[in-house]
This record gives sequence, structure tokens and C-alpha cells, in this order.
Amino acid sequence: MIHPLFDWQDQAWQAFRALRTRMPHAFLIHGPRGIGKTVFAEHMAQSLLCEQPDAHGHACQQCASCGWFIQYSHPDYRRVRPELMDEENATTEADGNAPDVIAGTGKSSKASKAPSKEIVIQQIRALSDFMNISTHRQGKRVIVLYPAEALNIPAANALLKSLEEPAADTVFILVSDSLDRLLPTILSRCHKFPLGMPEYRIALDWLKKHGIRDAETWLAQQGGAPLAALMMAQSDTHADLEDFLRHLSMPGVDGSLKLADKMQKMEMSVLIGWMQRWLYDIFSYKQSQRIRYYPRYEKEIKSLAARIGTDILLNLLKNMNERQAIASHPLSPKLFLEDMLLEYAAVFA
Repeated sequence: MIHPLFDWQDQAWQAFRALRTRMPHAFLIHGPRGIGKTVFAEHMAQSLLCEQPDAHGHACQQCASCGWFIQYSHPDYRRVRPELMDEENATTEADGNAPDVIAGTGKSSKASKAPSKEIVIQQIRALSDFMNISTHRQGKRVIVLYPAEALNIPAANALLKSLEEPAADTVFILVSDSLDRLLPTILSRCHKFPLGMPEYRIALDWLKKHGIRDAETWLAQQGGAPLAALMMAQSDTHADLEDFLRHLSMPGVDGSLKLADKMQKMEMSVLIGWMQRWLYDIFSYKQSQRIRYYPRYEKEIKSLAARIGTDILLNLLKNMNERQAIASHPLSPKLFLEDMLLEYAAVFA
């Protein structure tokens, strides 16, 4: 039977099947970005709602429940995610099949104001009525929420109440790229379900089947995450990446200011991610003469590694991690980016 899971998710699916006899009330699927976590989460949801799952636990794709799920209209399913994701209608992984809980409405619609990058408390409160009515045909109700790190503090606290006192026959499925950005109280009330990076050969073969040229380079740039590599290879962003890396290979004040002006409208978390990988490659080369993400820049990375001390490099990496934590809402993207690039340039001055 055809199902949407990727080749590298078979073992994880078997682990999920083993849990169905003692189903947790809340899952927390976590792992690297770009490996198909939301695809897995929403297939889990469909299988839990399916009336006739097959021998391997996959949704049958034939029953009335599967029909509703595919048409985004299942009465016992809700998907909670930031409004911005619905506005863009794209993620690094895949859209799912569920009525979206838009801030305070509980139904699919486009917000009249600027879409939020966060999951807000109104979206969590909108689940109350959904959880307090009887399920359709006395089955389960399922709520998929992603990315969990997009929960702001009021929304996280509101969700915590539902996790502490779960409604009968209700299963939460949270998806996260970064467990360290979630409240410890939420972590403690969910069954953690890891999804690991696929084996290199499997990921590489998958990219080649999708017609990606120079698949090895794209896969390396995304740290082995095949869906992220596919998205980058098919987007226009790779030209920006090359501009960014060329500047990093020749750090300087004037170049930093020009690059910040050019890229200020890009997503800050993406730019910081590129910087973090570049710095990791410099660190890795200093320690082991190995380059993971950007092997095409071996000559430049080798030169930069010889110009910076390990302590300074580790401090720079620490600062980038702190920037990543606040990258979703900088007061001024241009100043934010200037500060990051000038700090980088200064250590090589």
C-alpha cells in the first residue's frame, strides 16, 4: 500500500506501531530540520484516525476518515502552526492535511493582519471546544502542533494545562527541531520520539532520484538533511548562499555593511544557520582537518582556521547560538545582521 513516509523512516514507524498498545497522550517528535518530521507526524495522525489501518499500521487511504483527512476536513483533527506558515504555504518539509487553528478562530482562513511567526495563546484556547465535544464515531481526536518551539510563553503555558490533564481519547503530536527551546515542563509531559538523520547513501540516492545535480554538494551544505537539500537546490536562495559564503571567505568591514544591506529582508535564522555551519567547518578543520558542510571552500576555510584561535572561535560560535535564539523577532534586521557580520570580521582583522 502506498504511504507518504520516506525510505529512512521505516524503523521509526515500527517503533510507533509498538507504542499503539500503550498509546501516550502526547508525542514529541524531534530531530534535525529537513528530514520529514511533519510528514511523519501527520501520517501518524491519519493512521490513528483511520478506520481500517493495514497490517503495518498505515492509513488505508480508502475509508471515510482517510477521505476527510485528505480533504483537510476531518472533524477529529486539528493542526496548529504559526499563521506565517499558512500564508507562505510552504515549509522545509511538507504541508499536512488538517483544519488549521488560526489565532482565535479555530478554522481555516487568512489573517487580516500581518501573519504571526509564533503560535499564540488564542490558537491553544481555540482547542478547548474541540476537546470538549464527543469524537466522531467514538474514535480518537488528534492535534498536531509544529514547530513546537514557535509557541510563545503564554501559549506554551496554556498548552501545558492540556498536557497535564489530557482529555479522553485525545492524542497530541508535537514536532520540534530544537528541544532546548522548549519549556522543561512540556518536555516532561510528552513521550519523546526521536527521528534521526538518514544514512548518507540513502539520502543521496533519494536526491538523485529527484533529479538533483551535484547532490553530494547540496546534501553536505544541509548537514545530511535530504528535504532541506532538495528545497535549497530547487530554490533561488542558493545564489544568496554563494554570495554569503564568498563574503565569509574574505571578511571585512565594507563587505559586511554591503552584505547586511543586501540581505536584510531574508530570514535571519537561515542566515545565522549558514554562519553557524561555516564556523563549525573552521572549527572542525582546526581540530581534525575535516570539512562537513562546505567542502568546496576548503582552501578558504583552511586559511581562516590558521588565523583564529580556538577560544575566540568557540566564543563566536556561542554568540551565534544566542543570536539564533532571538532571530525570529529582531528589532531591526539590518542592524542585527550588521552586528553579526562585523563581529565575524573583527576576529579576523
